[in-house]
Amino acid sequence: MAVPSAVTLPASTVSLYVGDLHPDITDGTLFDAFNEFKGISSVRVCRDSSTGRSLCYGYVNFSSLQDAHFAMEKMNHSTLNGKMIRVTWSLRDPDARKSGVGNVFVKNLSESIDSVGLQELYQKFGNVISCKVATFEDGKSMGYGFVQFESEESANAAIEKLDNTMIGDKEIYVGKFMKKCDRVLPSPDVKYTNLYVKNLDPDINEEVLQEKFSEFGKIACLVVARDENGTSRGFGFLNFECPDDAKKAMESMNGSQLGSKVLYVARAQKKVEREQILRNQFEERRKEQIMKYKASNVYVKNIDDDVTDDELRDLFSLCGTITSAKLMRDDKGINKGFGFVCFSAPEEAAKAVGTFHGYMFHRKPLYVAIAQRKEDRQAQLQLQYAQRMPGLAGPSTVVLPGGYPPLYYASPTGFVSQVPLRPGMMHQPLGLRPGWRANGFAPPTRPVFQYSSLPLFPTAPRQTRPNRGQMNGNTFGGSHSVTYVPQLQQQNQTVTSSKDQSNSDWTS
Repeated sequence: MAVPSAVTLPASTVSLYVGDLHPDITDGTLFDAFNEFKGISSVRVCRDSSTGRSLCYGYVNFSSLQDAHFAMEKMNHSTLNGKMIRVTWSLRDPDARKSGVGNVFVKNLSESIDSVGLQELYQKFGNVISCKVATFEDGKSMGYGFVQFESEESANAAIEKLDNTMIGDKEIYVGKFMKKCDRVLPSPDVKYTNLYVKNLDPDINEEVLQEKFSEFGKIACLVVARDENGTSRGFGFLNFECPDDAKKAMESMNGSQLGSKVLYVARAQKKVEREQILRNQFEERRKEQIMKYKASNVYVKNIDDDVTDDELRDLFSLCGTITSAKLMRDDKGINKGFGFVCFSAPEEAAKAVGTFHGYMFHRKPLYVAIAQRKEDRQAQLQLQYAQRMPGLAGPSTVVLPGGYPPLYYASPTGFVSQVPLRPGMMHQPLGLRPGWRANGFAPPTRPVFQYSSLPLFPTAPRQTRPNRGQMNGNTFGGSHSVTYVPQLQQQNQTVTSSKDQSNSDWTS
């Protein structure tokens, strides 16, 4: 059976979200599953753009709200290809999907409670938008689930009534759903019973730790980590029955002497929590360094391939004390053409920018500027782009490349003007690359054209052919034409003709 296309949908289309699909479910399978309902217009199973694998969810679109509501009631928590699917309204607004309003997390569930039973338990507190019990691949419950209510009031009522209540043979926990990134780090006043102990002598065993820590309370279990040979790895774990006893033991034993070493005792942490703490500490130190050296760090680019770190340091050491200088290289050790030089003071960095911006170093003019963070640089570029947009920055300017002899270009008034060339400096048109200065580099020159004599025989006056861009007084690109006029230089050379010396300069 052909599947309707989901490319173009009418404005009145109502969309249903279908989750927890089997990976083998295709558009055709999903269409056949919902085809018994009236008003179905299209279906789509979402897939990874690079691999083509199913993302295990899709959408079914209906032409009427009533048909979609009827299909959702019948198909929600039904089985498709051996998996219980979840059908709910599609929220196109990403802010509404990610807000977490009305989301409830439930754990310590009995294995006998599935998604249907969980929804029956919670729907008395309000309208349930979505409900799911996490399962293994074989379909067995993992002991926790999620419930999303239509309103925050319904979620709060469910938490208040069902938290720490007996459902079946277990006491369940009900609380507000938190994203993983938010729940990794617990609050400072969190209660805990597990302790981590390190800096243990090799001869410290479980009996010694039991005797030393049991004075703070009853210990449920204790273990010293050992390698394959049974040798202590220098750390272990203790689990108290009471959180207050664990906290008292940590405060008393941390930093105390046991054997020949000073103990480190702290709350036991999961790997993801430790990684998050280390990541936060790294970011804090990085921000401190950025703020400390914000105006002292210099960015240098257009560096020749032959330049080494020592040469870069020696060059910029003329401007002050360098704390670090590094050329960025790829994985093969090849110079990427840019690097960073950090000075001890902002004044030295400013001096380096003023001295070496545009300086010829190993056949290349250096670009030197105060280093910026990626966010600041992007914001600056966006501002520059907005200023150059038509209607915001006024008439557009002619962009000419630097590093060439002087060119003629048409000004907005239509007159041909010349960009002067200052001796000993890379040529730059007006308004481009400010800060380039003289450093003894002479620009290339064009060859000098000379005329040995005038024609021997008189000829008829030459008729000038009109420029293709100025046919009938019009131009292709605007109200005036751009004319390129090569500059003919005379380097202490004279024209041999005595008839008309002015003919040595010509235009075309």
